[in-house]
Amino acid sequence: MPAPLAPPSPDRAAAPAGHLPAVVLMAGSCLPVLGAVLLAPVLPRMQDHFDGVPGSTALVPVVLTVPALALAVLAPFAGVIVDRLGRKRLLVVATVLYALFGTAPLWLDSLQAILVSRILVGVTEAAIMTACTTLIGDYYSGELRDRYLALQTMCASASATVFFVLGGVLGAADWRAPFWLYAVGLLIAPVTARVLPTPRAPEHDERPDARTARRPFPVRRMAGICLLTVFGAVVFYAVPVEMAYLLDDLGVESTGAIGAVTAVAGAATVLGSVVFTRLSPRGRRRLPTMFALCAAGFLLMGLADSLPLLIAGAVVNCLGTGMLLPSLVTRAMARLGFADRGRGMGLWTAAFFLGEFLCPLVLLAGKGAAGSLATAVALLGAATAVVAAALLSAVRRTPAPAGPPMDDR
Repeated sequence: MPAPLAPPSPDRAAAPAGHLPAVVLMAGSCLPVLGAVLLAPVLPRMQDHFDGVPGSTALVPVVLTVPALALAVLAPFAGVIVDRLGRKRLLVVATVLYALFGTAPLWLDSLQAILVSRILVGVTEAAIMTACTTLIGDYYSGELRDRYLALQTMCASASATVFFVLGGVLGAADWRAPFWLYAVGLLIAPVTARVLPTPRAPEHDERPDARTARRPFPVRRMAGICLLTVFGAVVFYAVPVEMAYLLDDLGVESTGAIGAVTAVAGAATVLGSVVFTRLSPRGRRRLPTMFALCAAGFLLMGLADSLPLLIAGAVVNCLGTGMLLPSLVTRAMARLGFADRGRGMGLWTAAFFLGEFLCPLVLLAGKGAAGSLATAVALLGAATAVVAAALLSAVRRTPAPAGPPMDDR
């Protein structure tokens, strides 16, 4: 491959032409979602298959969740590799390995071996998610970058519903069949290698003194947004994780009804992301309003004594989370220069998936303390309202910055 030319301007470092590179990055960003929801419909059949294996009652559900935990733990290390070895190279290699490890259960007969393969899938997902988000920051700037980061959220939310349905359809034939979908990585990897240009640092990062200077990673600049992202991820996943249980508490047991309500909530998340792209740059930074909207939805859900009210609360909440996630990631991205972007987005990705892992545990603890899941959801709404009020107070106390945020814009 010929060496890439130096970028013409700081704002357009290795900016790709056309929409195909963005499509490839969106497709890559959906791969970790595949691991999170694909197997949910077949877990009971998988449980039956391994019923005679000691500890299978605990190990089979872990097969679904362990990639997210591995992703949360390893994303910071993936970020370091992204900065040192290159974003594109890591993305291509990780996508190939994702396909190999993801399809391994098709031929494995040991539950423990399948569990190991799922951990390895989580390792590749950490690299894929970190590299895709970092490359969006490398290729694009300003409002276009914000739109693509919001589109990343939209694609992930929409693909979750699609993958859940595909997993159920394929799982009707055999519990192993959904694992074939991981082979899509073998299709995406060569397209990624062909379509994506190799990113280069902006001109102001390529000066000799910039290359040789040793400067510490901006830990303090990222700490606050990462902590907020952990809580934001708990808020983001509460509805998709707990909706079936809330519906069951109201006496709704039809899988079709549960699927329909979940799809409506997912559509509200996508709509929230669309709304985010229509906001002004100032509006996209109004985190207190977004958290307040999520809190209102939780409170409605917690107080709901009928199906329409529960659905209304879920829609309000998911409309807020659809705006919240892209707002958090764009804030994190704006704090990072080219040299730090991989490590920074690795930390942000780890924070987000840590929140995903903690979400059911937080609500389980709340249910144990409050006596019911609905009350636990209402308490989470109250906590979200407190966070919104604290952020609003901080915004009012903080003077407007004199210059632009740390970015390559």
